Amino acid sequence: MIKYLDGIFETVAYGRKSSVFLLYINKEFEDYPIHWHTATEIIMPLENDYTVIINKVSYALNEGDILIIPPGELHELVAPPKGVRIIFQFDFSIISQLTGFNGIFPILMQPHLLTPSHSLDIHMKFKNLLLDIIDEYLSDNALSEASIYTKVIQMFIILGRKHMGNGTQYTGTLQKNYIEKFNQVFDYIDKNYAEDISLEKIADIAGFSKFHFSRLFKQFTNKTFNEYLNQTRVRVAESQLLNPNLSITDVAMQSGFSSISTFNRVFKSIKKCTPSEFKGLHCKEEI
Repeated sequence: MIKYLDGIFETVAYGRKSSVFLLYINKEFEDYPIHWHTATEIIMPLENDYTVIINKVSYALNEGDILIIPPGELHELVAPPKGVRIIFQFDFSIISQLTGFNGIFPILMQPHLLTPSHSLDIHMKFKNLLLDIIDEYLSDNALSEASIYTKVIQMFIILGRKHMGNGTQYTGTLQKNYIEKFNQVFDYIDKNYAEDISLEKIADIAGFSKFHFSRLFKQFTNKTFNEYLNQTRVRVAESQLLNPNLSITDVAMQSGFSSISTFNRVFKSIKKCTPSEFKGLHCKEEI
């Protein structure tokens, strides 16, 4: 059972072993009801399969598959009669505060299912790092928390590099220069998401024509500029919707949406529920 559950909000108690990590080997034939938490969660079945439902989307995990659940996502776990799986939770701030990760933040805030058939190289690297984390976590080695910390960062460097620059024809110094320019763009968006940010203005900040910038942005992030901007605004809105003192209209305006209808449409397309539904579910424990 979930140890600390208030309504549908789980408080992850990291405990004495670590102040930012929690790992356990789960063998229970027990379903975990819909809940959410501020930790990132990684699940890998060791024996038998496992089912995870995130925002009404079902993920069927086979042995060895790895599922990354971002913080703040409503999810539930469905266990088979027999099975063993690793559940690893950690404070996402150890990743989000690192320089350079802001450009892939919307990507990291989506669920990721890694399987041998879909991405063998990435999956094997993740699996080996996760197994190393288990060894460190269960050991009495000196500096084990620091070792786990570096392995978690390595995981998300692998995931980040997979998405940033994936499929581009640019390498070496040229790619590095482009990434630096895009990091300036990402920093600007993070600070000015509530403003009216046009493609033309962002392209000018990067020093490219609108058309060249659009093509490069899509290559480096696998998203259009508008998709990235909307995901950034929705991420901000998610946090603000948890504030009982802010109305849906307040959240829409403060997160950069020009109208309630646009806010509702974009939010639902990304989160699979309306802002009102999200607010109701995530604040359910206070009702």
